[in-house]
Amino acid sequence: MQRSELAHLVDHTLLKPEATNADVVAICNEAIELGTYSVCISPTFVELAKQTVGDQIKVATVCGFPSGKHQSSIKAMEATLAVQQGADEVDMVIDIGRAVMNDWSAIEADISAVRMMIPDALLKVILETAVLTDEQIHQASLCAMRASADFVKTSTGFHPAGGAEIRAIQIMQETVAGKLGIKASGAIRTAEFALELVAAGATRLGLSGTRAVLDGVAASTDY
Repeated sequence: MQRSELAHLVDHTLLKPEATNADVVAICNEAIELGTYSVCISPTFVELAKQTVGDQIKVATVCGFPSGKHQSSIKAMEATLAVQQGADEVDMVIDIGRAVMNDWSAIEADISAVRMMIPDALLKVILETAVLTDEQIHQASLCAMRASADFVKTSTGFHPAGGAEIRAIQIMQETVAGKLGIKASGAIRTAEFALELVAAGATRLGLSGTRAVLDGVAASTDY
């Protein structure tokens, strides 16, 4: 995979709570320079990011982040406002505790509430896979499919249990079978790991250290 091909799978991400306007402008310009697919920023920065990148790359944001412990109606409103302000994609966090409890009807309803309000935006569903069993990853992925999401995603990157793992990507890939995209995010710091995740089935990568990862990729490789 060439460096440019890997770059085009990346959501260049800045979700630190202490981020400033200047930080967002800088990461937007860096994303354009690196040739990433999108920039992913907090909801309060959507308008600024859109103004900065224009139509050069996509703008993604989050809702219900990072805990997922928000009422579904609040997540739906947050997603709606983000799209109105210029977001092309929304990464929503499920109620992770509901997944731990195997309350799949609640998980599906949660995703559906957001999907209904942003029918024309791309919707990614964050499962926080590091805290789920293999079967729970499978069931949560099925909920995302039934609720007409576009992607399933591993992690917020904020949970102490960890981020992306090969096993989670494999389970998600086996479950969605090409019907949804798969985003790996959280603790992806090397080119080697990024390429392993892509080989396992990831079709998008959430990276904050994008430049370092891309610098680790040869201009052309047969990986």
